[in-house]
Amino acid sequence: MSEIDILSFGETMAMFVADHNGDLANVDHFHKRIAGADSNVAIGLSRLGFNVAWLSRVGDDSLGRFVIDTLKKEGIDCRNVAIDAAHPTGFQLKSRTDDGDDPMVEYFRRGSAASHLSPQSIVPELLRARHLHATGIPAALSETARQMSLELMTRMREAGRSVSFDPNLRPSLWANTQQMIIETNRLAALADWVLPGLSEGRLLTGFEDPADIAAFYLDQGAEAVAIKLGPHGAYYRTHLDEGFVAGVPVETVIDTVGAGDGFAVGVISALLENLSVADAVKRANWIGSRAVQSRGDMEGLPTRSEMSAEFETAFREQARAHIRPGSSPHFVSDTDPNVGAGLLAKGPAQSLNI
Repeated sequence: MSEIDILSFGETMAMFVADHNGDLANVDHFHKRIAGADSNVAIGLSRLGFNVAWLSRVGDDSLGRFVIDTLKKEGIDCRNVAIDAAHPTGFQLKSRTDDGDDPMVEYFRRGSAASHLSPQSIVPELLRARHLHATGIPAALSETARQMSLELMTRMREAGRSVSFDPNLRPSLWANTQQMIIETNRLAALADWVLPGLSEGRLLTGFEDPADIAAFYLDQGAEAVAIKLGPHGAYYRTHLDEGFVAGVPVETVIDTVGAGDGFAVGVISALLENLSVADAVKRANWIGSRAVQSRGDMEGLPTRSEMSAEFETAFREQARAHIRPGSSPHFVSDTDPNVGAGLLAKGPAQSLNI
């Protein structure tokens, strides 16, 4: 296996997105894409030129083949995606919105192939990766997937690799809130870089202030914490430094889903390039803002050339005008964990899990 920059793992689902607005029950036509926070980050990092390996399971079905083909087209190494003949590929239905409201999402993932990930899924060669990115989602899928998450993060940390962690809370996948908090914080304690949204951090730590939330994770062993703060941008803290980075205004919000994954792409890519935490958060805010201006969970994630062409221009314009007269832009980061690094949230994202 060639050198791996980044290892990521979890569930990629097929996604059917409504072609027109309205209740999903009344939609006749959908188009097919893929979805999954963990693989969104993998795709974003691959587009920036990193060699990314993906550890997962899909069913021995057409949706599984579609998932693998799509990830391969994004340059993801899928050699360690197992084909499960006994369990199906998960999928979801997603409504269409045109005004920046959170879409309705219905999940069909219970008992999916990816929920049967386990410590036995770990391939030793993958542990040579330079960096591991994890979220709290695989741990919520099943007990075996949770054990795999813990083992992967522990072994990578013990090997001296860097580990990032985005809680990505999915309350409906957990038995109860207490279990979600305890298990998510167990995982966060194994990470070097912790990336919660403000509401996630408040729920997980019991603290209200971003500085106190960050201190909670620094005391558990993290080296850096970046907290998404909705219209205020993001707050970061290390053992030596702290600060706020302003959000990036956008004129039109199309789809809020995936913006938090864009934030993670920005932080991880920049820190692996040895940029400062402040510069990493600045990049993260920008990628998150770009993500919400495209329809789809990962379609707005930039390539390296797009980032080079657009990133500095966006901040020069922000510094010159901040908000253009007559406009009322949204700011992109996070207030609601379901939105990720999305907008100034209008309310919790709607979801059904089946």
